[in-house]
Amino acid sequence: MLHDLSLSFPLENPILQFSLILFIILFAPILLNKVKIPHLIGLILAGVLIGPYGLNIMLRDSSIILFGTVGLLYIMFLAGLEIDLLEFRKNIGRSTVFGLYTFIIPMGLGTAMSYYILRFPLPTSILLASMFASHTLIAYPVISKLGVARNRAVTIAVGGTVITDTLALLVLAVIAGMSTGTIGQDFWIRLGLSMLIFILAVVLLFPLITRWFFKRYDDSILQYIFVLGMLFLGAFMAEAAGIEPIIGAFLAGLALNRLIPKTSPLMNRVEFVGNALFIPFFLIGVGMLINTRMFIKDWETIFVAICMTLTATFSKFIAAWFTQKTFRLSLDERRLIFGLSNAQAAATLAAVLVGYNIILGHTETGEPIRLLSESVLNGTILMILVTCTIASFIAQKGARNLALAETSELKEESDLHEKILVAVKDLPSTEELINLSTTIKSPKNLSGLYAITVLDDISPEVSTEKKAARILEQASMTAAATDNHLHTLLRNDPNVVNGISQAVKDYKITDLILGLHEKKGISTSFLGNLTEGILNRCNTTTLIYKPSQPLATVKRHLVIVPEKAEKEIGFAFWIIRLWNVSRNTGARLMFFAPGQTLQIIREIKDKHPVSAEFSEFSDWDDFLILSREVKNDDNLVIILSRKDRPSWHNNMSRIPTYLNKYFQSTSFLLVFPVQSGVADIPNMDLKNPSVPESIEKLDEIGKTISKLFKRK
Repeated sequence: MLHDLSLSFPLENPILQFSLILFIILFAPILLNKVKIPHLIGLILAGVLIGPYGLNIMLRDSSIILFGTVGLLYIMFLAGLEIDLLEFRKNIGRSTVFGLYTFIIPMGLGTAMSYYILRFPLPTSILLASMFASHTLIAYPVISKLGVARNRAVTIAVGGTVITDTLALLVLAVIAGMSTGTIGQDFWIRLGLSMLIFILAVVLLFPLITRWFFKRYDDSILQYIFVLGMLFLGAFMAEAAGIEPIIGAFLAGLALNRLIPKTSPLMNRVEFVGNALFIPFFLIGVGMLINTRMFIKDWETIFVAICMTLTATFSKFIAAWFTQKTFRLSLDERRLIFGLSNAQAAATLAAVLVGYNIILGHTETGEPIRLLSESVLNGTILMILVTCTIASFIAQKGARNLALAETSELKEESDLHEKILVAVKDLPSTEELINLSTTIKSPKNLSGLYAITVLDDISPEVSTEKKAARILEQASMTAAATDNHLHTLLRNDPNVVNGISQAVKDYKITDLILGLHEKKGISTSFLGNLTEGILNRCNTTTLIYKPSQPLATVKRHLVIVPEKAEKEIGFAFWIIRLWNVSRNTGARLMFFAPGQTLQIIREIKDKHPVSAEFSEFSDWDDFLILSREVKNDDNLVIILSRKDRPSWHNNMSRIPTYLNKYFQSTSFLLVFPVQSGVADIPNMDLKNPSVPESIEKLDEIGKTISKLFKRK
């Protein structure tokens, strides 16, 4: 009944509480975008306003704490998922240097300030300094939203965060142990062994378990719940090992990085739920901690808060400045590093609460003597608010400038009018074919995807218009789950080849994807009909895909390249597709090709790094020797050719037989590149009036590829 509802403050009705939080999450970005204030600050300020120290509309109860904890872990998990592993390995040394800078400098300045200015004892000064050394990636959602999460500065900052937070929390454990008398040899042995077991379990076992699950269960809800479970399992294991759960969440993200591609529907769901719900809850919860009344209550709290805030901000800026000068980064990259590392929140809060709860003794009046006083506790809350505000503004400015610069660099790429057509004919294969199209496409191409189904009154899979519409609807839903718009085409034609070929010409398609049923092989007649039909009528990069497992679970792509492939005009176009696959899935490319071709691909890799290996191979008459190289979770990529073109080899006609007999359980992708002397070349001229008939020189290949690649 209406009269039974309690509308007094603080609110106790869970429906009202949740509704209020959702409306804050909804309107904070809308209102603050008009005044150029990061919405993260709006959420923190909203938490101050509605919290127990503001209007007392809501208490920071167990539900807020629970959702806030999830949000904090989510931030670290997303950082691990979105990081470019190749860049991470490449910059691991830089991350270590930055991690040491951003730990040692705040520790030194913080200890000196606390000891000489605030007149705290040495243990208290060291503990306070460790709070300055740690930081929380509050600004990461802003950077991720602006699309620069894979910038090298972000990679350096995220890697450094793990190092400095681990060291800072280790200092916390040591100081706390010394104050309570629990530090000894057993402590170090136990901590070292537990950390080693935890790291090995997450890094080695998590990918194996996840790959096994993804291969057997393709339901989107089950996959998301599984990923969420792995996130919290990693966080709990870290806590059990004696370190902070945020470290476990980050390592879980790194472990699952390769298995959740950036372009996949699953990644879209993970990001959406976190950014829409859990992370805002965390920020609002941080705001609820801030007691504004304490700042006007006594001078000591204000003085301590000012000293702490200035020391934390200045030391983090110096660390970012040293990192910039050491590695010759740009001004905006320094802003990213400083913005990501300046915000004090989770680890800082944990440290101050631990220090506050450690009682060293009592005064004559019975008042407890704490390791960290109440003025430090309240000063920490103000420091959290100020540093989060500064971090959000600086990170947003740097990220926007880098995003604008990247957009300018990619203008030529967006003018390429890349259009990818996927021929779909049955429901089981539709999702994997669409996933392949979103994986090979350029990052800025959000509306150049097409799917076609041809009604020919012969194929039983699409014998009626109703079935065809259902197939195309499934294709649209799969693309929409990755934030891509898919144009659907339904055609009636007694000849499927004619229907597809005409669509390629009508829509100026640049890439065509065809699928084979998972349980069926590839027949010689199919390849022959394809050659006589689509391949000779339409000069597009054509990919024929037979998935035996989800694309995300593939560890390596074994790419077999024929002699003179680099002399074909379509060389650069299929190269960029494979590079996109590697970058988006994290899988390794392993090239088998003649020496001259390998040298060119190596030089491309040096300019545009991906995870790749190279092995010389040129004897297509002994093609089956490659079967020794194929392992479980491999995908076989074979670069083929139309007959009588420069890279044609007579043994290519026997590929269907080899695949059916020796590679039945292996996923494979057959690639027919754009070639000279074929019908027409639809809109792939890079704005040049004519495409050269061959690309003989490496510098010509490099210029073409540089226009196609997403520049880092």
